[in-house]
Amino acid sequence: MKQALGPGALLLRGFAAAADAQVLAGLQEVLEQAPFRHMITPGGYRMSVALTNCGSLGWVTDRTGYRYDAADPETGKHWPAMPAAFLRLARDAAAHAGFDAFVPDACLVNQYLPGARLTLHQDKNERDFSAPIVSVSLGVPAVFLFGGLKRSDRPRRVPLEHGDVVVWGGPDRLRYHGVQPLKAAHHYLLGEQRINLTFRKAG
Repeated sequence: MKQALGPGALLLRGFAAAADAQVLAGLQEVLEQAPFRHMITPGGYRMSVALTNCGSLGWVTDRTGYRYDAADPETGKHWPAMPAAFLRLARDAAAHAGFDAFVPDACLVNQYLPGARLTLHQDKNERDFSAPIVSVSLGVPAVFLFGGLKRSDRPRRVPLEHGDVVVWGGPDRLRYHGVQPLKAAHHYLLGEQRINLTFRKAG
């Protein structure tokens, strides 16, 4: 089921559920090479969300700022390659939302445990804003906050379940967005966590 969230934003209910086995196998491969970690913001705060990356570029944050880097700062090695199932899911979801030529080079993988949250922010470290953002929700339910082009705009609260995918681009590409603190719950495949795969064209 498709649900419009804006002129360039679409919620695809359950879109990723059919690829559970392949996507979760790919996730395990990524985590074996680059485990989750809590990064530090430029302001010195430890993020409540744990993260890792795959693809030719990975999103990182530390005291020097937010940026994309080809290497994992903990190991100095390249980030794991993006699993084929990830790439296929991202491209298919983007095409369903009207973005036919999407080829992501970065996938930020976030892990939310109970209480973890993501404050309102824009995805603006990418070089080219013509490509959409594709965000895949796995595991326990969460409430996605989809705001406006100003931080002060009141965000819409969008409940997300396992397998839901949100795609936003075009006039909605720089909307503020975030995630409310995760409530304790249990998912039969992923336990008490929510995994979020966010695909971007970063370079």
